[in-house]
Amino acid sequence: MERPYILHMFTPGKQMSPFDINMAADAGYQLVVPYAEVGLDAIRNLTQDTIFSRGPKGVARTGIFIGGRDALLAADMLQRAKESMVKPFIVSLMADPSGAYTTAAAMVACVEGQLLRQHGCKLDGLRVVVLGGSGPVGRIAGVLAAQAGAQVQLSSRNGIDVAEEAAQETAQRFGVTLHGISGGDRAAIRTSVADADVVLACAAAGVQVLSQEDLGHAKALRVAADVNAVPPEGIAGVGVMDDGQPIAGAAPGAVGIGALAIGNVKYQTQHRLLVDMCQGEKASVLSFAEAFAKAREIVGETRG
Repeated sequence: MERPYILHMFTPGKQMSPFDINMAADAGYQLVVPYAEVGLDAIRNLTQDTIFSRGPKGVARTGIFIGGRDALLAADMLQRAKESMVKPFIVSLMADPSGAYTTAAAMVACVEGQLLRQHGCKLDGLRVVVLGGSGPVGRIAGVLAAQAGAQVQLSSRNGIDVAEEAAQETAQRFGVTLHGISGGDRAAIRTSVADADVVLACAAAGVQVLSQEDLGHAKALRVAADVNAVPPEGIAGVGVMDDGQPIAGAAPGAVGIGALAIGNVKYQTQHRLLVDMCQGEKASVLSFAEAFAKAREIVGETRG
């Protein structure tokens, strides 16, 4: 009798996301078991209960998924789970808190694709401003852009102190350089985007962070990407389906990428990573770096 494919899903929140449960089932896991209110200190025991109960053959059909809403805590939980395993009892691990890792990966990969297509360049050396940069998607998008060579500023509508704290905390955790910038009022936002090559809108759903008038101040803008699918659009003039369309009223040559275009790449990225976990011959550890590699692959396919 073959052993079933089991995915244990840990979250520090009160419940695991139904989205992630559905994704796991669709990827081929036969038993998907959520665990709520799991703290960092509980990861070691839960991981070892997971691995030692199935034997060396059973672990090949076992995985651990880490959710929640905190991008940094999820990274710490993933690392703790990895450190808690003992050969040959090694299972695949994946973290994607609130979809932040796969969403950020898809967003930055889509931006890279449009920069190459429309402007013949990459992120290296460009100035990137992340609006809503203190949230989980904004932080990880900032890290990925910084790792790709961009000069990244995280903006917060709560002001420079919150933005700088998020930037330094995230930069220290992941070994990159990030800076904070205020997005506390219209004047601050307009100043922040004045010489930005790329703007990433990662604010809460239904919040417009960049108006048509604000766009007029972004004289160097090449690509603007928005993950908000709830009206009004996070960036005025960037429709949810846009994927490289010119932005009305923006700098000449500036193009937009909307939430559903990004979401399509995000969905495929998460699905393929979960399938790789489920069907892979070797155990893997999947974080935002692996999500970014997969998203780049998907964007490359769509670009032909």
